[in-house]
Amino acid sequence: MKESSRLNLPNILTLARIVAIPAVVFLLIADSERSIPRDRSVAAFFIFVCAAVTDLFDGFLARKYRMITDLGKLMDPLADKLLICAAMIMLIPVARVPAWMAVIIVAREIGVTALRGLAATEGVVIAASPLGKWKTVLLNVSVAMLILHYPTFKLPVHEIGFYILAAGVVMTIWSGLDYFFRFVKELFKH
Repeated sequence: MKESSRLNLPNILTLARIVAIPAVVFLLIADSERSIPRDRSVAAFFIFVCAAVTDLFDGFLARKYRMITDLGKLMDPLADKLLICAAMIMLIPVARVPAWMAVIIVAREIGVTALRGLAATEGVVIAASPLGKWKTVLLNVSVAMLILHYPTFKLPVHEIGFYILAAGVVMTIWSGLDYFFRFVKELFKH
């Protein structure tokens, strides 16, 4: 398949996700009382959700209109990982995300990225699994809710987000192990 122009709509959407990260980080900087005011939480929530939603469209558009590029294959998963990890790290000082959960998620993301790089040097491509996709959905939903944090429409947003994050951590471990075992299996085939 001939590579499309690097500056196509799917890659622009992925770049938009990357560009949104500093805005989310800035809005999530704790104030002098070690909290994030509601208005900044709401703004960060909307930017985070808009950025996360671009992930649904960039891959779909790239596949449907045959605009898949090597740049997009590299940037898309990297943008997802950077967005989630940056937001989670910013939520640690204000006690919205336990540090140990963030460490597990960040370690898995670094590990899978390293395995992907190693696999690529061996000419092996390990496709994303449904487990990894579910992990991404759970983390995006939970982090969005933990960014919003404050009770909304009488819903305990933070508590719901925390329980979804716990499920996301389980899925993170499970999908990380699945990826590792698939990597080992592929490596020994060659």
